[in-house]
Amino acid sequence: MLENPLVMVTIILVVNIVYVSFFTIRMIFTLKGQRYFAAFISMFEIVVYIVGLGLVLENLDRIENVIAYAIGYALGVIVGMKIEEKLALGYITVNVISSDPDIEFTRKLRDLGYGVTSWFAYGMEGDRLAMQILTPRKYELKLYDTIRSIDSKAFIIAYEPKQIHGGFWVKQVKKGKIKKSGEKQEDAI
Repeated sequence: MLENPLVMVTIILVVNIVYVSFFTIRMIFTLKGQRYFAAFISMFEIVVYIVGLGLVLENLDRIENVIAYAIGYALGVIVGMKIEEKLALGYITVNVISSDPDIEFTRKLRDLGYGVTSWFAYGMEGDRLAMQILTPRKYELKLYDTIRSIDSKAFIIAYEPKQIHGGFWVKQVKKGKIKKSGEKQEDAI
């Protein structure tokens, strides 16, 4: 079966996609501080890596194997990133500056279950409403859509916090308040 060049190229391609996907996921869990899960994934990662690399090294005289390895690596990066998007681990902090400090931006977001801290600010063109919103990454895109529906001209900056401690918000998220508020989103806006 491995004598067939097409089968060999396919196996190398698939093995490398799986390897790099594991690699990407392991790195994400490592960066998120989940060392035991990262170590568990690394066991599978290294087995797949050894098998794939072994197949290529045994057949270095066949350029299509090397090309399949390289293409599989590139596709593995894409697949790993897609998996990471679906997992959406961690939290995101979103800073929003609204050009209209009079709209009830903060209340609308809080009604949807988001933790919001707000303050008045002064920008180049006058008064502004500044907000800091913390949300699980899985709600990030929904939050952006909500912000744009309230103020299409809002200035948005997002980043991933390294550590979160204290506040009422963590308790609310654990209760699933944001997730349950999805049905109420149209009413609150």
